[in-house]
Amino acid sequence: MAEKRHVIDARRCKSCELCVEKCPKGVLELGSAINGQGYNYVVQAHPEKCVLCDICGIVCPDMAIGVVVE
Repeated sequence: MAEKRHVIDARRCKSCELCVEKCPKGVLELGSAINGQGYNYVVQAHPEKCVLCDICGIVCPDMAIGVVVE
């Protein structure tokens, strides 16, 4: 059976925080590190709470976050 995992592409994140606002479990927050474009990017502050619902991936306008199937 395929396995799912949550991924964040820090290079694409522009810190709009839509995913942070919409995460039903409070998994995400804006991190303090800065990507190559000069933006702080989103990180999993509480990865143990993630239920792999992919709401973050649905709302992200830059396709920088989501759930992938391996």
